[in-house]
Amino acid sequence: MTAIRPKSVTLNKTNGYLEITWGDDRVCQYPLSELREACPCVECRGGHQFMSQEFDPKNILELKPKRSYAIESLDLVGNYALQPSWDDGHHTGIYTWEYLRRLCPPEVQSDVG
Repeated sequence: MTAIRPKSVTLNKTNGYLEITWGDDRVCQYPLSELREACPCVECRGGHQFMSQEFDPKNILELKPKRSYAIESLDLVGNYALQPSWDDGHHTGIYTWEYLRRLCPPEVQSDVG
């Protein structure tokens, strides 16, 4: 269970990515624009019928962002998620640890140790 809990979360606004070091030392860097496109909220998913895991992006790096996005603020939701406020005014997406772990970009993940 500790593998899906982060050790650290870093928002790099200058280079446009969110970096999470997980409990098993896996490091994932999420490009912000692609992360915005992967928003898990019902509005972005297009309805409740698309809220299941089968509709999650298979590879976040294959998403085609409509524009460049930035995070204005990032809030912790309980002990289970992050909620970004995006520069386009959107702020309803709650990214659970499990969801973020599944989104870890395969090309930039690394195993430390």
